[in-house]
Amino acid sequence: MKTIKIAIAGLFLLVANATQAQVSVNVNIGSPPAWGPSGYAEMEYYYLPDIEAYYDVRASQFIYFGGGRWVRTAHLPRQYRDYDLYGGYKVVLTDYHGRTPYTYFDRHRVRYYKGYHGAPQRPYRPRPVYGYNERHDNHRDDRRHDHHDRHERHDHHDRHDHDDHRGGRR
Repeated sequence: MKTIKIAIAGLFLLVANATQAQVSVNVNIGSPPAWGPSGYAEMEYYYLPDIEAYYDVRASQFIYFGGGRWVRTAHLPRQYRDYDLYGGYKVVLTDYHGRTPYTYFDRHRVRYYKGYHGAPQRPYRPRPVYGYNERHDNHRDDRRHDHHDRHERHDHHDRHDHDDHRGGRR
């Protein structure tokens, strides 16, 4: 009887340990990408109308049609390597759960046509900044533009008084 209790306790600990390991793995898999729309942390798929592709949030894979079949890959195909994932619109598919969202591609392509934009979106995390003076946001740098505007006003006055660089009058 004592051996059965020890065996049951050992089995219980083994199952509990396996369950804990599975939970910790699932926490790290399937988090939304930084460029994904905020407010939809639990969604499975995005449809990207501009490039007619899907993104599987749980598998961290793009799904697109190429070579006569649907392809799953961690990166977009070469023809879309310059596509701005932060700026492009993402349709969050709230009504589909499964492994093949492209089953409804004909519907998605018509309803969410290239250039489609629904409600404004903010990314899950801000766009990374890649340089000391580079600006990747949509805010205006007034100092840069003011300097440029002063230069234009200066050029405007110069046009009437000076020859241009080709030697003639403007």
